[in-house]
Amino acid sequence: MQLRFHPYTLQLRHTFTVSTYSRTTTPAMMVEVEEDGIVGYGEAAMPPYLGDTLESATSFLSQTDLSKYEYPAAFDDVLKDIDTIASGNHAAKAAIDIALHDWLGKKGGFAWYQAWGLDPSNTPLTTFTIGIESNNDILRQKVREADTFKVLKVKLGSENDRDIVRTIREVTDKPLRVDVNQGWKKKEKSLEMIEWLSTQGVELVEQPLPKEMIDDQAWLKERSPLPIIADEAVVRLSDIGEAVGIYDGINIKLMKCTGMHEAYKMILLARAFNLRVMLGCMTETSCAISAATQLSPLADYADLDGASLITNDPFVGATIHEGKLIMPAGFGIGVSPKQ
Repeated sequence: MQLRFHPYTLQLRHTFTVSTYSRTTTPAMMVEVEEDGIVGYGEAAMPPYLGDTLESATSFLSQTDLSKYEYPAAFDDVLKDIDTIASGNHAAKAAIDIALHDWLGKKGGFAWYQAWGLDPSNTPLTTFTIGIESNNDILRQKVREADTFKVLKVKLGSENDRDIVRTIREVTDKPLRVDVNQGWKKKEKSLEMIEWLSTQGVELVEQPLPKEMIDDQAWLKERSPLPIIADEAVVRLSDIGEAVGIYDGINIKLMKCTGMHEAYKMILLARAFNLRVMLGCMTETSCAISAATQLSPLADYADLDGASLITNDPFVGATIHEGKLIMPAGFGIGVSPKQ
């Protein structure tokens, strides 16, 4: 099996970048695996804060030799071996995983939701992300431009959190989900804020405290009127046990957990621990979003708007209609490159 890869620059939409966000592009690595005339597609999305770079992904992928595996789609063995090439590099590992899944589905003539016995009509609503914004006029405009989405995800963690929510409420009464990205530092203040958010049509809160504040987070969970979802605190399968009793659920992202194979295992284990499941994303093309969409009927919540945030998506795959994820047609992960 041949492995090919090349860098790609994701161009971010104006709505996502104005004011607070000076960044207008995000690096990514596109991956292809080919055998028997069949090509599987994968993607490593690498926002700067994750630490992965085009250089690190190139180094890792250059060390990956898929030709040595007699049956590369024996995921447990092959992906476990690939995982040992170097630590980290989660996005690059995810790209290989996604491409292998895509190839095997095309080879076998099935989509992955079918392999897992899932109903494609049971995809959840996805949120649209509203970034932290200090300019209220721009904030209102962002909300208006997300009019087709039924649920909004709001980034908080600044001194202006209440003003942000109040401004959004001037424009819409849609349900909100809040992502703090470890931005609150005091458990008492966090509880006070969550209690207020519960009166503002907020459904849940992601990662309110720094992940290291385990005891404080357990204290907060016991008292919170809203579910608290772990994001930065849970990266891979081995982290799930530590979330039990500390969080109400986990946010699984393919770029964090190394791909579809581990994400599926994480969902099963989370359910065994009675944890809620969110499927999230980075800024990604329809390749990675379509891969996550295959898993989405298993999730309680979805935050899979990544392809909606870019202007140069090179793939056709999963779509969003009135806020609902639409499973792509086709085998594998259901993507095809645009002509």
